[in-house]
Amino acid sequence: MSDLIVGISDIKVSNNAQDILVTYALGSCIGIVVFDPVAKVGGMLHYMLPDSNLDQNKAKENPAMFADTGIPLLFKSCYKLGAEKKRMLVKVAGGASILDDTNYFRIGQKNIMAMRKIFWKNNVMIEKEDTGANYNRTLRLEMSTGKVFVRSSGGEMKEL
Repeated sequence: MSDLIVGISDIKVSNNAQDILVTYALGSCIGIVVFDPVAKVGGMLHYMLPDSNLDQNKAKENPAMFADTGIPLLFKSCYKLGAEKKRMLVKVAGGASILDDTNYFRIGQKNIMAMRKIFWKNNVMIEKEDTGANYNRTLRLEMSTGKVFVRSSGGEMKEL
């Protein structure tokens, strides 16, 4: 078993049963996991911001930074390995309000709304999620089983 670390503004896809995709410290960021149980293809995206219009140059350099450029890239990357949209299971975590006690910037909420809008427009259903609140999360995808686990800061790892 080998851990593939998905950093901030990063994306990883795999069709290797030995891999575990993991991302740490999801605060206001969103972690999206997709998995095709037939093709045994999965991927994970850790995006920071809802809309690439905030900085088109950064979006070109790193599309995984934004929901509107990262989510399509995640799906297309999985398709290249044989995944099919109709079979893909989608699980998400993150979108918390961290270090924003007044909730002035609402980055977590904006990230959740952007993701939902993109999924709705593309007829993608979220199977399970752990979003919002005010704590960080770690997200793991076991490629051998397709199981997704989430751990809240200081808590135990639980299946999502």
